[in-house]
Amino acid sequence: MQADAPRISVLVRARNDEPFIERTLKGIFSQTLEPFEVIVCDDASTDRTREIAAKFPVRFVERPAGPYKPGRTLNALVREAKGDIVVFNNSDAVPLDANWLSELVKPLIESRGNTSPSTTPSVFAFANQLPRSDAQALVRKDSERAFGDGKVQATWRFFFSLASSATWRKTLIETPFDEEIQYSEDVEWTWRNSRRANDPVKIVYCPASHVEHSHNYTLRELARRFRGEGVADRTIFGDRPSFVREFVGAARETLRDWAYLASRPADWLEIPSAPIRRLVQRLSHWRGAIQSAPSR
Repeated sequence: MQADAPRISVLVRARNDEPFIERTLKGIFSQTLEPFEVIVCDDASTDRTREIAAKFPVRFVERPAGPYKPGRTLNALVREAKGDIVVFNNSDAVPLDANWLSELVKPLIESRGNTSPSTTPSVFAFANQLPRSDAQALVRKDSERAFGDGKVQATWRFFFSLASSATWRKTLIETPFDEEIQYSEDVEWTWRNSRRANDPVKIVYCPASHVEHSHNYTLRELARRFRGEGVADRTIFGDRPSFVREFVGAARETLRDWAYLASRPADWLEIPSAPIRRLVQRLSHWRGAIQSAPSR
């Protein structure tokens, strides 16, 4: 890295990720772009997550005391970082090649150009998340739509994922994460700051920055996640919840699921479960939205 290049801090949040964290940290420390510091915040793991992380040259930071609020932990990590650029990478988001980091921070470096750090444009970049080898077929399908070449996500109202992402530390110090919202703290921050009148944050997708990241959620886990996202979406966007709209959305997504599975005989066992999973997702989202009133 050139002498005048920005310093980088990689911030890793971890909790009970023993199956992944060694691969994740090996991937981080195998990058062609260096140097950088790595800060790990282990949230009281009960497995060997912290023990494994301690084998690497990382600095540990404890999460703030009290009930867990993602924004509080993120803000604390940003304050501890010494870099000009902060990279968020969950402990279960495994970098897949040696160019993950350089591709992720490229939009930030290019946005700065010849300007000084004090006038650095606000950019928040996020990586391409590829499903794991054991991902269920519909998890793969959802991942391909959400990430991939970015064409589908570009048609959505708003999309962002903090799981592997990067921005300027200065931006986050000036406009920290909301410390009360429990879900979608990344979407809340980027939506709020991408719409501000003065120097809006530009959201950039980096399809060439690859991490492995996916979850095979059970129906109960799906319900919990989407209910939380329903609460958050009502708070962030102020949407009026509609049972009919959610039901129609579940039906449309099921048709896309069946079309995807039709050409994959090895995955036909998932055909019967597709409508059930979509109904759980959409109706849990609706239940979350109706229990929450907009706070902004």
